[in-house]
Amino acid sequence: MGHSRTLFARTGITLSIALLVFLLFTVAVILNYILVPLGKRAADDFTALMVLSAQTWVELPPGTRPDFERELQERYRLKLTLAESQLPPSKSLLPYLQFLENSLEEYTGEKIPVSVASNKPLVFAVDISMAGRALRFSFPRERIGAQPPAAVLLVIIAGMLVILLTTLLLVRRLTDPLTRLSEATARVGHGDTLAPLPETGPREIAVLTHNFNRMAREVTELLANRTTLFAGISHDLRTPITRMQLALELLPGDSDPTVVNSLRQGLEDMNRLIQDTLELARGLQPHAAEEVDLRDFLDGIIADYRRSSATEIYWSPGTCCICTVETLALHRVLTNLIDNAVRYGGDHPVEVRCDCPAGAAVFRILDRGTGIPAAEREAVFRPFYRLETSRSRATGGSGLGLAIARQLCETHGWEISLQAREGGGTQAQVRVPLDATRGAAR
Repeated sequence: MGHSRTLFARTGITLSIALLVFLLFTVAVILNYILVPLGKRAADDFTALMVLSAQTWVELPPGTRPDFERELQERYRLKLTLAESQLPPSKSLLPYLQFLENSLEEYTGEKIPVSVASNKPLVFAVDISMAGRALRFSFPRERIGAQPPAAVLLVIIAGMLVILLTTLLLVRRLTDPLTRLSEATARVGHGDTLAPLPETGPREIAVLTHNFNRMAREVTELLANRTTLFAGISHDLRTPITRMQLALELLPGDSDPTVVNSLRQGLEDMNRLIQDTLELARGLQPHAAEEVDLRDFLDGIIADYRRSSATEIYWSPGTCCICTVETLALHRVLTNLIDNAVRYGGDHPVEVRCDCPAGAAVFRILDRGTGIPAAEREAVFRPFYRLETSRSRATGGSGLGLAIARQLCETHGWEISLQAREGGGTQAQVRVPLDATRGAAR
């Protein structure tokens, strides 16, 4: 079903059906206006020959009849004998035999069936009464010559093959550039750098490819500039913030503690924002994929949380597997989701699960917080978006965690989603396709 939705399949099926209908129409026209009239004309000529031969044989002296019979056999492959018994009717479906029976009825005024004189080899016979005698004309199947059913079948088969091959070749030539553009678009969307596509083919395709190559270069430069800008600004802000923190620590001891704590909290928030931005910049940069055991990978993440957080974390390894993945980006995505679950899950435990069904690794982070309204589950992935209740500024957080997780997932071709958890709370899910899975499930 999936293949029938492609442009190649739909175009190929449409063209094949149209050409096949035209082929069948052409065959019907040839049959009706050429083959059938020719068959009837040949049957009329053959009937006239047999009737004339019967009349001539009756009128000839008995002594000359053998010579006449021999001449019919040699020149027309028509054997003339006296009919001594009734022969079984022919069960052949050849249209020519029906034409021959109709022609005999028109010539003689009697219904004369075509019989079978011999099956091996196949020989047909026609009994014609003339001057009180029953004369039998026998002729082999090869004498008929024409084979309309076989000809029609061969024409249809050959036509279908030609139509199919031509359609596949034509549609492939038209859709190949579009397929390459589609694949390249997906790679550019994931942040990959790719070589320019060949600007060949029809003019429209060549112009489209040229415009795409230009767009891809601009997008690549824009992404590179954005990453550099994030990293540069974040790095440059560290220096004045450090000076401000130093000046804050050197304030006299009689300074207002409320003001000092407020300034200190503000600087910590700024440092957290800078750290998030630096993590985003590093995550968007291409890194080599590593072969990693997902169970060991998550063991390390969970161990860090258990040491630094008071929230209890349940870890369910499930059927974790060994796979090849960009660990830096995956680490950032999972820690962001666990951070959210810990921060907004109240005092309830957070559960982390990992499974490897066919073709993918699926990570689930579940909390028992107040949950996210269905209408806002996509909005929370926008940068700095906050819910008015459980996701307010008072609970902490920069508002970038889910936005960074979504962007990293889109960059690497992963899927991230939020769903309501049965019994209350939120389930965050990340699905990582396994292009190079190794090792048995654990």
